[in-house]
Amino acid sequence: MTRATAHDPSSSGDNRLVVAISSRALFDLGDSHELFERDGLDAYRSFQIEHEEEILQPGVAFPLVQKLLGLNKLAGDVPPVEVILLSRNSGDTGLRIFNAIQHYGLEISRAAFTSGAPTSDYIAPFKADLFLSANAEDVGRALAAGVAAATILPSTAPPRASEQLRIAFDGDAVIFGDEGERVSREEGLDAFHRNEHERAAEPLSVGPFRGFLTAVHRLQAAFPAENSPIRTALVTARSAPAHKRVILTLRKWGVRIDEALFLGGRDKGPFLDAFGADIFFDDSPANVESARKHVATGHVPHGVSNR
Repeated sequence: MTRATAHDPSSSGDNRLVVAISSRALFDLGDSHELFERDGLDAYRSFQIEHEEEILQPGVAFPLVQKLLGLNKLAGDVPPVEVILLSRNSGDTGLRIFNAIQHYGLEISRAAFTSGAPTSDYIAPFKADLFLSANAEDVGRALAAGVAAATILPSTAPPRASEQLRIAFDGDAVIFGDEGERVSREEGLDAFHRNEHERAAEPLSVGPFRGFLTAVHRLQAAFPAENSPIRTALVTARSAPAHKRVILTLRKWGVRIDEALFLGGRDKGPFLDAFGADIFFDDSPANVESARKHVATGHVPHGVSNR
């Protein structure tokens, strides 16, 4: 991949893409978490200390983090991406996690260990653009505070061989607001299409992932479009004529989306597999259940689909 030039916007420390991630999203802590829920904190603590030198296996979001940090090797002197660990472990039990971080060569140096307390309070001070966690409560708190956040779901999806980072987004209630979904649910599909046709020239409202999408776009701008290490896709249930408002909104925002799939209600999973997504974000519980069979998936518990 072509290296970023010195004047790129991503070379400024203020313009870094900052991703905060929980230990259970980064590593496979399923057995440890089950022990905690079954036998309590003391048993969990003893187990982690006893197994401190045993390296944890990668979790669902591990390949994503590897690719994100890999972008730093293509950039200039100032790394354009930072990954921060936010964990409900204590500093004591968190030593095993940092042993794993060191073992896999992940450039993660900042962390917050909260000993069971919510981690979401530390997202804003770290200035994170995205928060990924296996804890739905922490994700909900982050979204309520205006941060793009998703619950990382268990997945059997195979790792992607491509070095290119591929991120896929749903549209309504993720990148955009959920007004369209509300019209569709309350008044029906015909009313939805009529509404989108009549308001085609009016930009859609901002959804919880607008800021993250902008940060990704800013990072993409540091590389030639024809040889970028990042590729994005919009994968939406919308179809023509409701596609027009989406395209005009993204144009108004000045945000680049490399691929746009308007599926008209088709199952998203096979299309995400074909795109080769390293992560897909969707608000619909039904859609994420389909998607996680094919790709790593983050549920965004926002909008009318989650009420």
